[in-house]
Amino acid sequence: MANVRNRVGSWVARRYVARVRRKGFDLATIRFLPDSTLTPLRRHGLDPVPELDRLRQTSPISKVPLPVSFDVWLVTGYEEAKSVLAAPTAFSNEITNLAGRLDIPEGWTPGGLGFSDPPVHTHRRKMLTPEFTMRRLSRLTPRITAIVEQQLDEMAEAAADGRPVDLMEHFALPIPMLMICELLGVREGDRADFQRLASARFDLFAGAYASTAAISESMAFLMDIVRKQRDDPGDGLIGGLIRQHGDAIDDVELAGLCDGVLTGGLETTASMLALGSIMLLRDRDHFTRIRDDESAIGPFVEEMLRHLSVVQLAFPRFAREDVEIAGTKIARGDVVLVSLSGANRDPKISGCPHADMNTFDPSRETSSHLAFGWGMHRCIGAELAKMELRAAFSALVRRYPDLHLAVPERELSYRKLSIVYGVDSVPVYLH
Repeated sequence: MANVRNRVGSWVARRYVARVRRKGFDLATIRFLPDSTLTPLRRHGLDPVPELDRLRQTSPISKVPLPVSFDVWLVTGYEEAKSVLAAPTAFSNEITNLAGRLDIPEGWTPGGLGFSDPPVHTHRRKMLTPEFTMRRLSRLTPRITAIVEQQLDEMAEAAADGRPVDLMEHFALPIPMLMICELLGVREGDRADFQRLASARFDLFAGAYASTAAISESMAFLMDIVRKQRDDPGDGLIGGLIRQHGDAIDDVELAGLCDGVLTGGLETTASMLALGSIMLLRDRDHFTRIRDDESAIGPFVEEMLRHLSVVQLAFPRFAREDVEIAGTKIARGDVVLVSLSGANRDPKISGCPHADMNTFDPSRETSSHLAFGWGMHRCIGAELAKMELRAAFSALVRRYPDLHLAVPERELSYRKLSIVYGVDSVPVYLH
């Protein structure tokens, strides 16, 4: 069975890498977007571009120049971001707010939690929350450990004869993919399409509305899985929700919840594992510290989440009413975009106005970062993601203490523009 999972994970990763290399993630191909609007998605290596820092310093809430009939605002300040993210009465998350403004059908919804408001959001989150408590998540610890170890074994097999190994293909991508399949209770035969559908959600190279097609395909795929488990509920989240709620949750809603878990936990965690590995290989002091001191892994992961902020923009917010945030008046119907990567580099996050938040420092307290969002829409799978990151990085540095990049870091191919930031591949030598 482990060999089957290994093959599925590697095959999915190869498909992912090939697709990215062939098509890319370059949002610059969306012709109607002025270049200045892309600043929140631009990076130099692992860091947001300096223009984002300058924008936050001069105007933590600024108007985005877009050729649309409504105003769009970009929030880059930490306190301002929290104010928006924690104000569900002033701002709506419902994607239907764009119906009639953009090419989005009336009544269309991607499901899940991110694009829903109370009471729907409250109802859905209440159903999912029991599956994401620390007590329930602890039962997954042995599976996380086993999945990490099997991928480290696969790396050793791939490195036969001293060949370089791609950390994205054999480590960063298969671990969260297999873990989400375990969580949902997806059977082996249905796992191969999961990664393709999840990553396509954030791949907007084909145009401004490309992700709606990916969402529709993903929902159809998950609807089929849900229908199968109606007849034979599995041991995972899907089967559990069916047994607990029965006909009170229909197939569309259940597929939407699973889709949110899939897209929220796969591409994001894979990017964190890949980019975090680059950070470890860049600074051997951090590598050695988490290898030799078990207590160092927690602070390292928290600071890495803040520093990398792979989810660069939060779900868009739609103003329900006229509201004022930090002196800026936002009109009813305006769209607000929160730059998580910008807010997480704000010195205010550390409580020290002169702190250099562009440096990576696990010794400081930044657990109030916004990498998982804030308020009622904070990522429900945050603790599971941190469990995976702690287990994976700890095992990686202990199994392969001589791990090093097979190419200079400057030659790594990062995504040019993407809502979820990442890297195409990370070739390494194990010894």
